[in-house]
Amino acid sequence: MTDTSIRTYTNENETETEDESTAVSSEQEHCPECGGRLISDDEHAETVCTDCGLVVEEDEIDRGPEWRAFDSAEKDEKSRVGAPTTNMMHDQGLSTNIGWQDKDAYGRSLSSRQRQKMQRLRTWNERFRTRDSKERNLKQALGEIDRMASALGLPENVRETASVIYRRALEEDLLPGRSIEGVATSSLYAAARQAGTPRSLDEISAVSRVEKMELTRTYRYIIRELGLEVKPADPEHYVPRFVSDLDLSDETERMARELLESARQEGVHSGKSPVGLAAAAVYAAALLTNEKVTQNEVSEVASISEVTIRNRYKELLEASDTAAPA
Repeated sequence: MTDTSIRTYTNENETETEDESTAVSSEQEHCPECGGRLISDDEHAETVCTDCGLVVEEDEIDRGPEWRAFDSAEKDEKSRVGAPTTNMMHDQGLSTNIGWQDKDAYGRSLSSRQRQKMQRLRTWNERFRTRDSKERNLKQALGEIDRMASALGLPENVRETASVIYRRALEEDLLPGRSIEGVATSSLYAAARQAGTPRSLDEISAVSRVEKMELTRTYRYIIRELGLEVKPADPEHYVPRFVSDLDLSDETERMARELLESARQEGVHSGKSPVGLAAAAVYAAALLTNEKVTQNEVSEVASISEVTIRNRYKELLEASDTAAPA
């Protein structure tokens, strides 16, 4: 038998195998008797046709847990799997951690020798978790992102996005010549703006370990090199936080949004700081709804000067008066 005939025979076998697998898959999708749709009956572990009632398969394997839970707390207590993977950890949460409690599985305290042994194991475990300088870099940066996000009260989705941005910057070799803290802070600032929960540069730099100038420069570089689409900050995104921090009413928040919308129609937003506009709108709305709040209180919450609030306050009221007749 020649090589050509062997290859031809093999190809014919592969074709037959593919045809058989296609036929099997089509049979599994449709009833072999009437061609109806098949559904899986988990209660009886059967696959049944919806049209004629034919039982196609029975005694199927249940791949779910063998226990039942009636609320989320009971489900978490009975679950024997680990936490889901996350980009907020350098190893995506797949490595093993040795607990800090010096107790055994029964809750009994360990002896002095066992405690020393566990401490050595923890030390080596931490060393093995970071295999090279790149992972050590990532571990430090993600810890910094988590620290700043906690200080700023940012939600978990912002931390996750910031971690992804930093990973991209690290993969594309954008860190040489820049500090880890600077790139981490820039990633968090960009993620917060993308998620619609922005923080001002002053707020970010207050919890960061880098200067405002370095933060601004690194942020522009990261945005440009990674091609991130970050829209200009909307003053309305700051309003709910300012209203909450000042303990003002929902009516004040609604009035502040109306003032900002009137200002947008009159073109007042152009070239103005969104934080200043939001702070001035909240201050003006509080006065219009007869709520007591001072410029100094708003200034402390928004981290801007009282002069800025007064200037934007006048512009917002003028824009509101102009837009009112229309």
